Amino acid sequence: MTEATTAPTQTGPVMQTGRIESLDVLRGFAVLGILVMNIQSFSMIGAAYINPTTYGDLSGANYWVWLMGHLLVDMKFMAIFSMLFGAGIVLMASRREAATGHSAGTHYRRMGWLLMIGLLHAYGVWYGDVLYHYAMCGMLAYLFRGCRPTVLIILGLAILAVAPGLSLLSHVTASSWPEKVMAAMQSEWRPNIERIQVELDAYRGTWMEGFRYRVGAALSMEIVLFAIQVSWRAGGLMLIGMALYKLGVFSAKRSTRFYVVMVLVGGLIGIPIVLYGVRRNEANNWSFEACFFLGTMFNYWGSLLVALGWVGLIMLICKHSVLRPLTQRLASTGQMALTNYLLQSVICTFVFYGHGLGWFGKVERTGQIGIVAAVCAFQLIASPLWLNRFRFGPVEWAWRSLTYWKRQPMVR
Repeated sequence: MTEATTAPTQTGPVMQTGRIESLDVLRGFAVLGILVMNIQSFSMIGAAYINPTTYGDLSGANYWVWLMGHLLVDMKFMAIFSMLFGAGIVLMASRREAATGHSAGTHYRRMGWLLMIGLLHAYGVWYGDVLYHYAMCGMLAYLFRGCRPTVLIILGLAILAVAPGLSLLSHVTASSWPEKVMAAMQSEWRPNIERIQVELDAYRGTWMEGFRYRVGAALSMEIVLFAIQVSWRAGGLMLIGMALYKLGVFSAKRSTRFYVVMVLVGGLIGIPIVLYGVRRNEANNWSFEACFFLGTMFNYWGSLLVALGWVGLIMLICKHSVLRPLTQRLASTGQMALTNYLLQSVICTFVFYGHGLGWFGKVERTGQIGIVAAVCAFQLIASPLWLNRFRFGPVEWAWRSLTYWKRQPMVR
């Protein structure tokens, strides 16, 4: 079932009666789950995200926290978000086209304002912002919204394969690269004590000191990382998300057997692939030569299957109306996903950065998970309370008002 068959005809954004609950539940689950990985960037040096041996204790309970996060969350929830973003493009466009006959103006205003929100987030709060990347990819993904599901999946997989192809090419040709380039990349993978201390001092300092350091990190993500990986991964997954939406996967309309197979594929194939990559990296002592280009590829591909397994599990829960009190809270959290995503950054940077409590680099991975649990519990409680009184989350309301060039009704 596509949105074109069920979309309401008004010209404003989707109201409560036009929402697909399973999409909101999945989005809420993803926005809470992604904090399991983002907390590492909020609380520790950037290199620790890709190479966990560079900072903090990695033994005992801390190791298991990292391993479970890597196996079940790392890149998986970003994959879910990317697919949902593609589904959202089809939803908005088909609804708008059914009402007015066109959707391009609305879509590109929507992406333009999201890009601005992302830039404010990246430079004002946290360099790890993804909104900029989604806005950029969404501008191109929109052009493929009318393609058949099969075409979208083939194109999506082809685009997804570009980033691993670039990594493989880099691995093969690395010996001929300039020494300065290789030294810089090795420093990103395993920074020395002096570089680590510079980052610790920056984020433990004032907001301005953190800002000066954050500018370089944000630019690197928006230019370098976007060009070599994020654009291909997010863009490809958006197309696959469009296909899955058109096939009814995200609306819990497929059979129970279909979703069970998704769960089994994620658990029995995806997780072992990711785990093999971990064991391979550990066997090579997380060396730059063995891990930087090739070591991440197992999680790159395995994470897609694990992400689909998560989707299958959430759709099964929605389809059979189990855990209803929890799914209702997740749906409210998902309706406010943009607000909740940004609020996580505000809360966590206050906890870890110098303009707040200044705990940056001081909290072990076990402690980080405790903070994640507290933030998630707060958002699960606060989101439905907010929506009991208001139609949208505050950031969603501003984004919709700017997109439609009209102040949207806020209070119920």
